[in-house]
Amino acid sequence: MVLLVHHSISPQSRKIRLIMAEKKMLFVLKEEEPWKLSQEILEINPGGDLPILVFDGKVVSGNYAITEYLEESNPQYKLLPEDLILRAEVRRIMDWFDTKFYNEVYKYIVAEKIIKRFQFKQAPNSKILKAGLNNLKFHMEYIDYLADRNNYLAGKEISLADLTVAAHLSIVDYLGDIPWNEYKNAKLWYAKIKSRPSFKEILKDNIRGIPPSSNYANLDF
Repeated sequence: MVLLVHHSISPQSRKIRLIMAEKKMLFVLKEEEPWKLSQEILEINPGGDLPILVFDGKVVSGNYAITEYLEESNPQYKLLPEDLILRAEVRRIMDWFDTKFYNEVYKYIVAEKIIKRFQFKQAPNSKILKAGLNNLKFHMEYIDYLADRNNYLAGKEISLADLTVAAHLSIVDYLGDIPWNEYKNAKLWYAKIKSRPSFKEILKDNIRGIPPSSNYANLDF
């Protein structure tokens, strides 16, 4: 049995779920609150971050380690192109969103609206939210540019770049904070990605006490 320890508001966890679904893998989910990890989880991953992959008595932890492991161990469904320059481009986009978007948007919007609520029982800070929404505009413009330039974000075929970006956007979209009509190319690209079978379970995610936006699970927006 393959076990994925995750949380639905972790974009890294969502990315790994999408990758495993694209690779037709069977797996079981175990949800852990990232702000209150159990001792059991800390023992198998002292780093204290999600997701964590557990199988056959083995543990693979860390966003990039799991991503590379899944790509190398399941080569029949490739999500990295053969061309080395295109591979570098896929990894560059992944890093942009796992690092830059995460620090400039996720930590300002999702952390304020969700994590702060559950971890500290506090209301979000409006100034921080405003800063996050301003940062979001820059990133949406960039996605719009990438989607206009290529069939997918890093080329003609779907790749890890698309799954990474979609995983991050899906959480912000759950909260209803993306003005999709202002970004035509990004909207068409995201509709294409979230219509894939691999996205089906992601669109069923429900955060306790916080209902999804009206268009979150709507494949046609």
